[in-house]
Amino acid sequence: MSLPKESREEAIARLQKSASDLEARSAPPTSSEVAGMAVANQAWKIVADLFGGVFVGLALGFVADRFLGTTPWGIIGGVLLGFALSIYMARRTANRLMAQAKAAGVEPKSIPFDDEEDEER
Repeated sequence: MSLPKESREEAIARLQKSASDLEARSAPPTSSEVAGMAVANQAWKIVADLFGGVFVGLALGFVADRFLGTTPWGIIGGVLLGFALSIYMARRTANRLMAQAKAAGVEPKSIPFDDEEDEER
């Protein structure tokens, strides 16, 4: 099977189209895309704080139970302490983000409650 013959101009046009497509795909992200990625990163940090605190408390409680023989109170206390610590860390991160938004001149908006559920009943 032989390749179809194309003129030099058609080949150049095809290569230029491929080059422009590649350039469009590899363009640096816009400022709004970067801001969106930063917001997503901060959201994942808050989630990691929440889970990490609980898991660290669980691990410390397990170690305390093993060495002190206080089963199950070490795990229970560790999980509760880890949960409290994770809520504190998540709240601290959220407060820092709100302060940064206010400093940048962006006023955070409150999300209204969904009252539609109450009206259906």
